[in-house]
Amino acid sequence: MKIFNPSNPTRSCRHRKLYAYYEIGYTVAEFAAAMLFFVGSVLFLYPAVETPAIWCFIIGSAFFALKPSIRVVRELHYLAIGDYTDLEGAGQG
Repeated sequence: MKIFNPSNPTRSCRHRKLYAYYEIGYTVAEFAAAMLFFVGSVLFLYPAVETPAIWCFIIGSAFFALKPSIRVVRELHYLAIGDYTDLEGAGQG
């Protein structure tokens, strides 16, 4: 099994479930990053709340960094559980 192979999410039922869980995490990180950047941008319009705006950008940046990290961890998780497609018909015949 190769890392970042487009067929990895469909190799087995377990792979499909993992894909779904990691996609939820990726979407949450993406949404959080976007909202933090939006809120930070609005806060920057008011000099009195500049520090919270900066923190929104810093935390939002961390969420943007988390997104590719989630994908890499997912692929490593696929490698850890292996490729069971070869075993599906092993007991037959």
